[in-house]
Amino acid sequence: MDLEANNNPIRRESWKTVLTLAYQSLGVVYGDLATSPLYVYKSAFAEDIQHSESNEEIYGVLSFVFWTLTLIPLLKYVFIVLRADDNGEGGTFALYSLLCRHARVSSLPNCQLADEDLSAYKKDDFSSADKDPRSSLKLTLEKHKVLHKVLLILALIGACMVIGDGVLTPALSVFSAVSGLELSTSKEHHGYIQVPVACVILILLFALQHYGTHRVGFLFAPIVITWLLCISTIGVYNIVYWNPHVYRALSPYYMYKFLKKTQRGGWMSLGGILLCMTGSEAMFADLGHFSQSSIKIAFSFVVYPALILAYMGQAAYLSMHHSLQSGYRVGFYVSVPEKIRWPVLAIAILAAVVGSQAVITGTFSIIKQCSALGCFPRVRIIHTSAKRQGQIYIPEINWTLMLLCLAVTIGFRDTKHMGNASGLAVITVMLVTTCLMSLVMVLCWKKSVFLAIGFIFFFGSIEALYFSASLIKFLEGAWVPVALSFIFMIVMYVWHYGTQKKYEFDVQNKVPINWLLDLSPNLGIVRVRGIGLIQTELVAGIPAIFSHFVTNLPAFHQVLVFLCVKSVPVPHVKSEERFLVGRIGPREFRIYRCIARYGYRDNHKDEFEFEKDLVCSIAEFIRSEKPENKNAPENEDYDEENLTVVGSFSTNKGVKLSEDEMDSTEIVGTSELQKVNSLDKPKKRVRFVVPETPQIDNQMQEELQDLMEARESGMVFILGQSYVRAKTGSSFIKKMAINYGYDFLRRNSRGPTYALSVPHASTLEVGMVYHV
Repeated sequence: MDLEANNNPIRRESWKTVLTLAYQSLGVVYGDLATSPLYVYKSAFAEDIQHSESNEEIYGVLSFVFWTLTLIPLLKYVFIVLRADDNGEGGTFALYSLLCRHARVSSLPNCQLADEDLSAYKKDDFSSADKDPRSSLKLTLEKHKVLHKVLLILALIGACMVIGDGVLTPALSVFSAVSGLELSTSKEHHGYIQVPVACVILILLFALQHYGTHRVGFLFAPIVITWLLCISTIGVYNIVYWNPHVYRALSPYYMYKFLKKTQRGGWMSLGGILLCMTGSEAMFADLGHFSQSSIKIAFSFVVYPALILAYMGQAAYLSMHHSLQSGYRVGFYVSVPEKIRWPVLAIAILAAVVGSQAVITGTFSIIKQCSALGCFPRVRIIHTSAKRQGQIYIPEINWTLMLLCLAVTIGFRDTKHMGNASGLAVITVMLVTTCLMSLVMVLCWKKSVFLAIGFIFFFGSIEALYFSASLIKFLEGAWVPVALSFIFMIVMYVWHYGTQKKYEFDVQNKVPINWLLDLSPNLGIVRVRGIGLIQTELVAGIPAIFSHFVTNLPAFHQVLVFLCVKSVPVPHVKSEERFLVGRIGPREFRIYRCIARYGYRDNHKDEFEFEKDLVCSIAEFIRSEKPENKNAPENEDYDEENLTVVGSFSTNKGVKLSEDEMDSTEIVGTSELQKVNSLDKPKKRVRFVVPETPQIDNQMQEELQDLMEARESGMVFILGQSYVRAKTGSSFIKKMAINYGYDFLRRNSRGPTYALSVPHASTLEVGMVYHV
């Protein structure tokens, strides 16, 4: 009895958590998908389908909408794609990240074997027979570098189309929501009211982004729930009042009759019908903020039924009003009873704003992931919420999206062209997801190759049909996402190409360790007080920029740290696995290598916390260094890959660091250690709190003391200011990409995250020309 009593609260709490997340997901995930009834029918009947007195066209569109919602969002995403999470994260780059780890096709240049020991890695055993098709596919992908680039380009196309959707969806949703104003104006003036109102709403929407959605996020779920309840209720009313037999259109036979009768016009109208699944990708992309169960419950039991009832209600109304079937007045608001039209208009505008907000936040997220994986120039990322890790704001991207949204709204002035543009962006992202999912099935899930082929053939065929219908409208608005994606694709690939070439130059021109070990006071090298932090992309070897620095200024600090801040193809790196720390040369040189690892969704700390983490990680490495490394002979060939995993300051169970304004420096701990009073002017008092240690030798104590004194004297960031140029004799395309494209992006991008707020007095930039 006691055991049962103890278990029930746990079970109830679990269900309570799932239902709470499902409620919250309605406001974040489904805002875009929920507002699609505003424009689907209007886009489907926009000049592609001729006027007819029969209901075959209306029933055919409804049948297509029903089966599209059932097969793509429900079957594909809810029951299949959601399972392909990357340690709880979703989206295009989550699939690409999974493939990078399982098939070693990562585009990141500075990967290490030590990264595979991260707990976020999910290793699979591919030690089966060579004849296994899965092993053959894996080996083929790893062997051919061209396939690496194909996978990267595929992921970038998906990312670019998501960014394009971030431009088009707010414009389409807001403009469609305010289209209810057209019912109060004459036909010839119906576009002059919506455009200014839509532009004002869009400007306010983007202007409020820097406050973060957490301030008004509690309103999102009630707004979307109210909207879903509204459209489903109106749908039931229209079904009962106008055409109770509209349910017959759910039969797939009406799709066949529709295409047979309308032929080319019906096929072209599919570009408008596919808008019914706009926002489906958000279920997978926002998986990291919720859970699979919560997203499945919210869609299956709330969103899906509400949308089906809404579309059936519109079809029931239109089936009894054939005069509205073609022309500008076919749309959502004509099926709304006149008495409640204005309240519905207000709710629709609020729902469109919520849906647009989710798309804009998703655009920020995908750009952050691209930047973390070296495929987008560094931008300023502001975290708007201390509680929710995914709430970010990127000023440059925000204002760029706003200008593009306004240009689309003012330029098109109707939902037809906006729908054509948005449809192509949506279906392209879905095609990319289908292609990547088929590889995930084989390489990560170890499913049959034939099952993966069946998946891509079934869903790919449906999406290819919609894609062809969207592409045929290239000149009628569909060129917009293609143009936007092409521009962003050029930016991403040029940045990735330039970054890779720069890293290859660093590897080829790195300085041997012996060169550093041979430096001595006899050669005029002076060691000055403080910590010198040298930024480098290398995970092994001495960067050429350091030798360039020493040659021109023969002095470096008493403690020297070669720091590499890199991204790894996992969403999050645990704090206790953040740093890899090692020693370069003998211990009396006081030269260390520190590699800080971040996942593509991790938040980088500010410079003060980062400095603390860095110093603590080195101190913990000194304390926990293995005895065989401490007693290494002088003539030993030092292995740079012998690095120790050390946690960050917040989770570190080892050495802690505290600082205050004092005149003395001390080490304290469970063991009595030396205390030294500083004779210099008042500075920060640096204190290491050392846990219980079996053996505290004099060398360790002296090394920790030197580190404290160096920290007290201050830390100087030595940053490389590289000027990358194409080699003489390079092709014209390479010269354009490197000398103009990459150079322009590098000069206008942000510096390293940890050095953004470093005082200029603590920063030393070293210029060097790279010929790649």
